[in-house]
Amino acid sequence: MRQEQDVLGKKSIADDCYYGIHTARAHENFDLSRVPVHPDLIKALAMIKYCCAQANSELNLLDSKKAQAICQAAQEVIQGQWRDQFSLDALQGGAGTSTNMNMNEVLANRALEILGYDRGCYDVIHPINDVNKHQSTNDVYPTALKVAAIWLLKDLSEACAFLQEALQKKEAEFAQIIKIGRTELQDAVPIMLGQEFGAYAQAIARDRWRIYKVEERLRQVNLGGTAIGTGLNAERKYIYLVNEKLALAAKIGLARAEDMIDATQNADVFVEVSGLIKTLAVNLGKIAHDLRLMSSGPRCGLGEINLPELQAGSSIMPGKVNPVLPEAVNQVAFQVISSDVAISLAAQSGQLELNAFLPLIAHHLLGNISLLKRTVTLFTEKCIQGITANAQACHDQLQQSLAVATALVPAIGYDAASAIAHQAFAEHKSVLQIAQQSGYLSPSELAEILQPERMTRPMSHANRKRK
Repeated sequence: MRQEQDVLGKKSIADDCYYGIHTARAHENFDLSRVPVHPDLIKALAMIKYCCAQANSELNLLDSKKAQAICQAAQEVIQGQWRDQFSLDALQGGAGTSTNMNMNEVLANRALEILGYDRGCYDVIHPINDVNKHQSTNDVYPTALKVAAIWLLKDLSEACAFLQEALQKKEAEFAQIIKIGRTELQDAVPIMLGQEFGAYAQAIARDRWRIYKVEERLRQVNLGGTAIGTGLNAERKYIYLVNEKLALAAKIGLARAEDMIDATQNADVFVEVSGLIKTLAVNLGKIAHDLRLMSSGPRCGLGEINLPELQAGSSIMPGKVNPVLPEAVNQVAFQVISSDVAISLAAQSGQLELNAFLPLIAHHLLGNISLLKRTVTLFTEKCIQGITANAQACHDQLQQSLAVATALVPAIGYDAASAIAHQAFAEHKSVLQIAQQSGYLSPSELAEILQPERMTRPMSHANRKRK
């Protein structure tokens, strides 16, 4: 064990720990969600420390040997090493200070080890004086959050493109399968099964575009603003240089915020991003609900499509197979939508020069993006790509529908068409049979007007009401 000391007193730290007293206290204080800080936030924060050490060294503000050791340690963390040293709870007080101090201590102790010193020799490399030089939690943490979010949004956008393509393939595959449409769960006019999947593809295409564009809103960072955005204790040359280095290292078009006080105070950009992520969740949930309905059965439901069979669906009913992937997607949608409320409340509750609730925002925002990326990928691979159509069920239900009487309205008027539909229902006959009995139209006219395929596109001049 080694002894470390802070303003509150001394504490014993295990010799094999790279973290120090500040992290140890945070472990004791924040045993809350038991979910660790998102790994991409850790990676982004290590990258920022790497760039800060480089900038300070180039400006002769930090000893070059110290800087090299810190950079090597940071690079190891970026590559995924020492991940067990970053086990703090994602939910923590202090606006992310515990996570920042965790990084400072791990990098300091690893850098000491690289230079041949024992961990805890902070008179050689200090977690705050050296690793955190010209920084504050209040500028590095939100910057790391933005960088991590941009990385994850790019992956999510690609997953959405994958889903969009799969839906478009189903649109083409089902282009000739006509079925009854439904509004408010009641029979409506005919629609092509492919048209339904085409509409799903359009919704996901909008989500893909929103996600692709919204990352631009995250590119303005307050790195160099230190405590409240005024840049106290940071040299002007350092501020410009460190932002340039981070943009190159992260491979993102980052820029120093014009008003770093605003970028330190306000978290509305995260609410904006969360709102668009929520929109994707809403669309995914709608599609999943529809697939569950259309695949209901297999014999006593709609049964218009068949979902891939993934696992047994009941511990008591033999042969039952449930739509487990759409159900999982629905639950993810519920989770993301509810998390958006938490992000909104956290952003609203920031006070004066700082938002103390950034850890909650980071936890939910990064978690939601990661969750949606995995969900969209699984939904595409294990559900959408394997869907098949039950063309016979679609045909049979269409033949029984009364809603096709809608096509008669331009030719004979609403009242006459409504009377035909009601009579067909009462007498358990088809609309065509009753329309033939009515004498409003000739058999050839009825055959043309009630052709289901014609009902899936705008009417022609010949279908208009007689004078």
